Amino acid sequence: MLRRYPNAGEPLTCKPLTLGLLNHGYRVSTTRGSYFLKHHLDDSTGDRATIVRQHRATQRLQSLGVPVAPPVEDTEGDTVTEIGGRCYALHPWVDGLHRVGAQLTTAQSQRLGALLGAVHTGLAQVMERGVDQARGHAGPDAADTFALIEDLLAAARGRRPRDAFDELAEHRLVERRALLEQYADRRPPAPDIPATGWVHGDFHPLNVLYRDADPVAIIDWDRLGVQPRAEEAVRAAAIFFVQPTGKLELEKVRAYARAYRRAAGAGAAELAAAVHRVWWERLNDFWILHWRYRLHDRRADPQFPAVSALAVWWTREYETVREAFTE
Repeated sequence: MLRRYPNAGEPLTCKPLTLGLLNHGYRVSTTRGSYFLKHHLDDSTGDRATIVRQHRATQRLQSLGVPVAPPVEDTEGDTVTEIGGRCYALHPWVDGLHRVGAQLTTAQSQRLGALLGAVHTGLAQVMERGVDQARGHAGPDAADTFALIEDLLAAARGRRPRDAFDELAEHRLVERRALLEQYADRRPPAPDIPATGWVHGDFHPLNVLYRDADPVAIIDWDRLGVQPRAEEAVRAAAIFFVQPTGKLELEKVRAYARAYRRAAGAGAAELAAAVHRVWWERLNDFWILHWRYRLHDRRADPQFPAVSALAVWWTREYETVREAFTE
């Protein structure tokens, strides 16, 4: 691999990275420094043309001053290397730390919202024109969710031996079923003209690196695509600012959302619609239980207590949450 990057130096060590749920990556040390070697997995995100588009986007965003870490070009000017039918990219190593919302001050939360707004406006400038609308879709159908709940309940109740996670899963599934029965008429319809644009697609604490108080790199652009931009802003806040009890730190959410709206030029109505759609999405979502009981993958289990509690708390505090994003 490094033979294609003569300026990278001779390899010294190559250590796999374990942080994150889906990526395969390595820290490579050479005689000239450190690099991040990314293996793009063999699914839709591993398509060469898609990866090249991601790389070009980060290169152009860097020229606008957005903190990113574009890949290193090889001797031919390419940024994707294929070995054995698999795609790899070499990035400069960025020293930094991941920070959740509890580690951010209100002022830093404001800067985070401004940063995401800059990402969205920057992508609108650098990505191909004519791709500015995503096809609208209605929110998840509660009827499908009821069937999923019954399936997951059977799995949770049938585990032997049962543990505290299974008990909590059963409690949350029964609780969520009751909430969906109560709010089934709140399903958001497909928007007539969705406010869409190019978005990062996976903006959360593990994809933002900080050095001291400032973000120095937004990483992992695998899910770059056209989506309702305000929904990304709401989803990101629901990850950054959720507390272990499932509540959102609303003071920080307000600062973040105000800065995002200013930077992105997004109105309160756009954010209000996004809050409703993401709330409904969360109310119908059980991806962690699907991983555990259907894929037998427990890597996301530690996230379940806060994530499952958030859906309940958000439903109870719906108006307060919407105001935090729109006032």
